[in-house]
Amino acid sequence: MSALTATTLPQNHALQQATALLRIAADEPRPQSSATSVDPSSLPDFALQQRAAALFTAAENDLHRHTDQLFARLMIVQWLAGIVAALWISPLTWIGDSSQIHVHVWAAVLLGGAISGFPVWLAWHHPGKAVTRHVIAVAQVLTSALLIHLTGGRIETHFHIFGSLAFLAFYRDWRVLATATVVVAADHLFRGLYWPQSVFGVLTASSWRWVEHAGWVLFEDAILIVAIRRMLQEMSEIALRRATLEGSNVEIERQVVERTAELTRTQAELLETSRLAGMAEVATSVLHNVGNVLNSVGVSAELATSKVREFRTGSLKNVAELLQQNSADLPAFLTTDPRGKMLPDYLLKLAVHLAEPQVAILQEMEMLQKNIDHIKEIVAMQQRYARGTGVVEALSVADLVEDSIRINTASFTRHEVNVACEIAPLPPLKTDRHKVMQILVNLLSNAKHALDHSEGDRLMTVRATLNQVGQLEIAVIDNGTGIAPENIDRIFSHGFTTKKMGHGFGLHSGALAAKELGGTLKAHSDGPGLGATFTLTLPLEN
Repeated sequence: MSALTATTLPQNHALQQATALLRIAADEPRPQSSATSVDPSSLPDFALQQRAAALFTAAENDLHRHTDQLFARLMIVQWLAGIVAALWISPLTWIGDSSQIHVHVWAAVLLGGAISGFPVWLAWHHPGKAVTRHVIAVAQVLTSALLIHLTGGRIETHFHIFGSLAFLAFYRDWRVLATATVVVAADHLFRGLYWPQSVFGVLTASSWRWVEHAGWVLFEDAILIVAIRRMLQEMSEIALRRATLEGSNVEIERQVVERTAELTRTQAELLETSRLAGMAEVATSVLHNVGNVLNSVGVSAELATSKVREFRTGSLKNVAELLQQNSADLPAFLTTDPRGKMLPDYLLKLAVHLAEPQVAILQEMEMLQKNIDHIKEIVAMQQRYARGTGVVEALSVADLVEDSIRINTASFTRHEVNVACEIAPLPPLKTDRHKVMQILVNLLSNAKHALDHSEGDRLMTVRATLNQVGQLEIAVIDNGTGIAPENIDRIFSHGFTTKKMGHGFGLHSGALAAKELGGTLKAHSDGPGLGATFTLTLPLEN
């Protein structure tokens, strides 16, 4: 017996108490004040016992129904066997030279049919009923009595009674045995007194001989009742075990439902986290590139500021003061005064000197304007893709790839990464613009990081084609650090990263996004130092 069963099944007195409860539950309801009622608080788990009682009753009823059907077949066989025995032992009776069918044959046919007919009908139409069991018990014992009579009271035929009692024990109901025993005793008593030859095989017999036969029947009853009691205890234990297992199954199913709901919530949270991580990846790339452009803006502003500082505004102030001092006779000052004569030449040289920083400032202002326009373009692109989240639209594959590269342009330039595009003529892609953008930006960013420690030319190729089954394949190929074989199957796992400052969300969120779009994201590398290829496969219509 398992540890679980050993701790849940009642033992010794508790077992007897549980059996009593099962028997009570199988009977009709009794008032609460009945002396036979069981206090639920005295049982280890009353709900468990109630379920066990229901299972016990169902098993007992099923046993009774099957046993009724067994006896229905047995009685038909016994009836036919009685007819055969009568025809074989004494088929005819003779009176002088004339003969006729023996009365035993008629008894086997008619009386045997009368004995067997009603219980067979009850067994097939009312199986499991208490009245059916008792009628079958009476009919079975009467069949034994008929067979004893047909064989002339042979002692060997009396063993049919013991066999009948053994079969009746299949009901596991001692009351059925009691009914059969009463009928056996009554039959032996009356036939022993008035027709001893039909039951004992002698013309005269002691009037108390029936007591000897009844005693042997009671002896067998005692053994069978002990066996029945033991079988009922086993049935109660089985019912309790099954009830315990059902309770355990219910608890397990409840826990499974809770865990499934918890996993569903966790998966939804993980998807949302991955989606936010993907958006953050795009936003990070945008901010990174905006930061690079802002660096250029700062340099241009600093150069323009230094050029402005070079303006000789003090010289102009001195010229203005000199002219103001001689404003009363300005023509004479310019023609006769040595300082006035030098003034036009000085102003010409000053104008030439001021024109040089002006050109430089204008060039820096133009560069500053271009950088500001670049920032506006990057921010507008991010806003356009953010607004498109969850919307399926027809997109140009070339535009998607170019926009993804444009977001990373400043970073590629700063890290001296050469990007080549190989885009075949492709039909429009009907999908979610933002999710595809999220995946491509992440792949390009990862490829750029893989090229940071690459020696020689840093090459990246973005190739877009249709595969053999008509799906779009966008491959990001680099000649960077490559991927170790043991990491190929792990790089798409949540939280796995080989970067010192990585978070492990990018490729995982990209794989989830690709799956949501009905596609796949796969990686290939020949090993460390041999570069890597990430391939995004998408159906043309999602």
